[in-house]
Amino acid sequence: MSEPKTPTPVPAGDTYKGWVFKWTNYIKGYQRRWFVLSNGLLSYYRTQAEMGHTCRGTINLATATITVDDACNFVISNGGAQTYHLKASCEVERQRWITALELAKAKAARMQAESDDSGDDFSPSSPPQAPGQGGGSQNTEVQSALRTLGSKVEDLSTCNDLISKHGSALQRSLSELDSLRLTGEAGDKIRQVTERATLFRITSNAMINACRDFLALAQAHSKRWQKALQAERDQRVRLEETLEQLAKQHNHLERAFRGAAQANATADNKSSAGPGKGEASDEDDDNEFFDAMEEAPEFITVPADPQFHKSLNEEPLAMNQESPSQELVPLKKRRTRIADKPNYSLNLWSIMKNCIGKELSKIPMPVNFNEPISMLQRLSEDLEYHELLDKASKCQSSLEQMCYVAAFSVSSYSTTVHRTGKPFNPLLGETYELDRRRESGYRSLCEQVSHHPPAAAHHAISDRGWTLRQEITVASKFRGKYLSIMPLGTIHAIFEKGNNHYTWKKVTTTVHNIIVGKLWIDQSGEIDVVNHTTGDRCHLKFAPYSYFSRDVARKVTGVVMDKDGKAHYVLSGTWDEKMEFSRVMQSSRGGENGTEGKQKTVYQTLKAREVWRRNPLPEGAESMYYFTDLALTLNEPEEGVAPTDSRRRPDQRLMEDGRWDEANSEKQRLEEKQRIARREREREAASQRTSTVDEDSLTDPSLKSAPHENYQALWFERCEDRITGEQVHIYKGGYWEAKDRGSFEGCPDIF
Repeated sequence: MSEPKTPTPVPAGDTYKGWVFKWTNYIKGYQRRWFVLSNGLLSYYRTQAEMGHTCRGTINLATATITVDDACNFVISNGGAQTYHLKASCEVERQRWITALELAKAKAARMQAESDDSGDDFSPSSPPQAPGQGGGSQNTEVQSALRTLGSKVEDLSTCNDLISKHGSALQRSLSELDSLRLTGEAGDKIRQVTERATLFRITSNAMINACRDFLALAQAHSKRWQKALQAERDQRVRLEETLEQLAKQHNHLERAFRGAAQANATADNKSSAGPGKGEASDEDDDNEFFDAMEEAPEFITVPADPQFHKSLNEEPLAMNQESPSQELVPLKKRRTRIADKPNYSLNLWSIMKNCIGKELSKIPMPVNFNEPISMLQRLSEDLEYHELLDKASKCQSSLEQMCYVAAFSVSSYSTTVHRTGKPFNPLLGETYELDRRRESGYRSLCEQVSHHPPAAAHHAISDRGWTLRQEITVASKFRGKYLSIMPLGTIHAIFEKGNNHYTWKKVTTTVHNIIVGKLWIDQSGEIDVVNHTTGDRCHLKFAPYSYFSRDVARKVTGVVMDKDGKAHYVLSGTWDEKMEFSRVMQSSRGGENGTEGKQKTVYQTLKAREVWRRNPLPEGAESMYYFTDLALTLNEPEEGVAPTDSRRRPDQRLMEDGRWDEANSEKQRLEEKQRIARREREREAASQRTSTVDEDSLTDPSLKSAPHENYQALWFERCEDRITGEQVHIYKGGYWEAKDRGSFEGCPDIF
């Protein structure tokens, strides 16, 4: 399928860009690529969207040769391994490119030659003007800096003269004293002082000569330095202008894409009418480089018929009827900053090379890889956007309620986009309470109920009519280049109004570039949010990042259906920014053929409405582990919490305070203490088994495979979940009552 032809690019300043066909190999032949000529460099990308992150190749024109083969073909080579065989769509376009390339090559060669000479032709009083706005102010700043440097050089020259003058006077005075021919001790002292003065004069003369040489070099090269500084200023301005143009172009393309999607038939007509050579190549290119992880969208949304807008315009959704309660104000002012993250170096490969293929929870890691909160606190961060559940509890329709619950399931990932640090693995029996009842109407409790495999149970209850509970076991593998984190377990949300009971699971988190490059995080997989009371269902799809996808990064799409499979709402957005939902008025089969020849479902929807948007990060978050406002308060010390609370964990506290060496030592102490406690439980369990079985039963294989320890959680009890049938830990009560009494009897000594 062809695309609308892009306008022929026209040179703008020092930048020239457009589509050119590039020879790839004998199988694929010429493939269309997006070329950008800027600042003497010719770079190319598979698509315009790649310009922000993936450059496929760059050639420096200053040392390159440009030759023309025929009416449309031309070759660019730097004499080494880089040679581009290119073909324009017509002779006129080829000539435009040749002209732009020759001009850029001449300018690049001239700038390189000028950077190598002494810069005598440069006049400080008339520096080159930077292109674009702000050039005058930048030149003024440059001249001010140069005047300051010149003044300091003159001061140094004056100091040299003074040292020489006073040194000569001192030498003359000492010579006069020596001529008095004093005898005895006085004469010895005079000779000693004279010798020291002579040594000082020799040293001073050496320093004066060095300063004189420096002054001569500074004066000889000052113009060259001035010119180099101005060139850097000019280049920065050009880069800023290029970025601005790219941003505008990106917005234009995005609007054009959305317009094409909303006017499908018209766009198809225009595409078929335009020249198809380049566009067909680009389409074939996508088929050849199709990412195995990437899948075509399962459905298409188009605007509903205006009659639906007119008839239903007066029916506001629940999100407009109710807003989160503002009547409760915080009684405690919570902190907004923590100590900045220290910049400690660490040889990552020396630690990671022995960990490949191992379970992450079993690898002894220094705190350099951590962030100063535990997994229990990270689990409590799921409540960052609790107001979505507050709104859901007020919905009259279970289908609208499903939209808010689905958005809540997505919102928990928004805090992970920059969070590459690993939370502390909780110790067995460690707890964490988050009491926000007075501020936000809820309070939550987490407890580490198992160590191998690591499992945490979480229970939150709100005065606004909802309960959230989950037990999460994290399975993770280090694969050499990336780290896969697979949360196992089911999340439950129960609403008092209507007794609706929802469940869903979490998707896979992948941390890329573990060894080399900048760490970045992606979420991928599918979620089914199910209302077990009504049978409603929302299928959410987290699209994995792909170099070859033209779609927006971190995209999430979903459809809310009733028990009969009828679609009522469509959700779309990104897991790191926002989610919107649109009401479905009609649906039909017959969009473009999807994978394996299946037809996509086309949904006619009303105008999309925003259901969730990520809160902005606090100022200076990049130096505070990219914590959100809530995360900054999670480890804040509080009175009255249990002795097993994560806030009391010493290694985590030391890390937050920036004392990482002490934190590593304390972490090893705590882990060894936990191992000793586990071995003791295993001995007790073995002793109990020995005392309760007879000799004949020792041959029973089922008894030999019994658990090695008999640990029981303190605040949660293990039972079968009546909804999922899983063996889970459910809150049995007692914690908040113990806190009210100020007595936590029975809490283990884990710290």
